[in-house]
Amino acid sequence: MSDRTHPNDALFSGEKPFPIINVCEHFAGSEKLITKALELQNKMSGIFDITMDCEDGAKEGQEKAHAEMVVSMAKSALNEHKKAGVRIHDHDNKWWKQDVDIVVAGAGEEIAYITIPKPTRVEQIREQVAYIKDVAGKSGIKREIPIHVLIETHGALRDAYEIAAVDWVQVLDFGLMDFVSGFHGAVPASCMRSPGQFDHRAISYSKARMVSAAMCNGVVPAHNVTLDLKNSYATYQDASRARNEFGFLRMWSIYPAQIQPIVDAMKPDFGEVTTAVNILAAAQDASWGPIQYDGELHDRATYRYFWELVQKAQVTGIALPDEATSRWF
Repeated sequence: MSDRTHPNDALFSGEKPFPIINVCEHFAGSEKLITKALELQNKMSGIFDITMDCEDGAKEGQEKAHAEMVVSMAKSALNEHKKAGVRIHDHDNKWWKQDVDIVVAGAGEEIAYITIPKPTRVEQIREQVAYIKDVAGKSGIKREIPIHVLIETHGALRDAYEIAAVDWVQVLDFGLMDFVSGFHGAVPASCMRSPGQFDHRAISYSKARMVSAAMCNGVVPAHNVTLDLKNSYATYQDASRARNEFGFLRMWSIYPAQIQPIVDAMKPDFGEVTTAVNILAAAQDASWGPIQYDGELHDRATYRYFWELVQKAQVTGIALPDEATSRWF
């Protein structure tokens, strides 16, 4: 008799599944740009996230008003997909607690995540996450608010494994520009763009280390921006190298024309997705026991891989077979 147990229940019993989230994260700082980003997100069926920026977006002296604007946008009808997060100020900035007070209390149920920039040691992240938890609890927010941490200092890279293990952390973001600046000239400015950002040994080591720290803790590694705003192919090439050579599963966008190339470079191969659907359907019909498919043996180890692949296909907008949609989504 077929066991139609859902893959999440059959394959991850007692274990937290790896986060399956959008592969592109688009930054927007002003009300005008956030509005345009939300409109585009709705037009593109929510296949990218938006990070509403309090750190670089707020003008000096307008930090409170900016955070309140972000709350208004998060609670607006435009935030149809609930895939808009917020970047707060860094630990050494006096406004970060105000950001949390306003954003979590005002839109803790609506925001997709909180991004924390520029930590220099793990203790700062522990303090900030503890404060976010406290404000959430006092505000009656029962959900875990995913935390994204920017690894853009050498101290953060040193502590990356510990940072990735902090409660609620979902993503480690690599921040290339500040990181290169932190070399104090030992690494040339050419490493802020391709091919230096991938080929220079110090930078490639740093990216690989951050990806390893993320994966060791079940956290998504996200790649830095492409500075060339309007060259879509350059963005696609950067995203492809980040995904295929380093294992990044997500990438920033800072210009609307960068979004689709990032998604295209990071989405799964359609042929592999089709194979995955066939294998999972057969496995589900076999009560998740071992099966043969196309002359090969498959069991729960490969089922996990294929189930994550199918979910990634779904969030990147790949049209799945009707059987997959009816069974699992």
